[in-house]
Amino acid sequence: MRYYDLYESPHGQMLLVAEGESLSGVYFEGQKYHAKVEPEWRRDAHHAPLRQATRELAEYFGGERKVFETALAPTGTAFQQSVWKAISTVGFGDTITYSELARRAGCTGSARAAGAATGRNPLTIIVPCHRIVGTSGSLTGYAGGLDRKRALLALESGIPDLLSAA
Repeated sequence: MRYYDLYESPHGQMLLVAEGESLSGVYFEGQKYHAKVEPEWRRDAHHAPLRQATRELAEYFGGERKVFETALAPTGTAFQQSVWKAISTVGFGDTITYSELARRAGCTGSARAAGAATGRNPLTIIVPCHRIVGTSGSLTGYAGGLDRKRALLALESGIPDLLSAA
């Protein structure tokens, strides 16, 4: 059974999805590859993983949380899973390049493939794909939009001026 709820973040509404007792999706409204709520899904703000994700996201946006503890169960290919696992090793306030991500995922030289897998990450913020940047440090590619990526990196860096950067 899939459960869902909506969360009002400072950067727009988010869809939270749980499969059983684990979180399987976190999507910004309008995000590329956004999940579609199916008629058989049940909306339940009290479902434990959704309630925990809502609390942890509020703490994150409030500057009180750097690590998420919600149980996760994203669905993807073995390659995508390895990339998402590597993304999860990037610490709060840090960034790495797509080529470094590919190396960490065990696929040196596959930066584009790692980038494609990053774009399919179903657990935005929780699996912090906003921390992956271009070779020159440029803010390239983010399924939730570059303005959100810039805002999330600004929140984590403690430098609000990043919001006005190009």
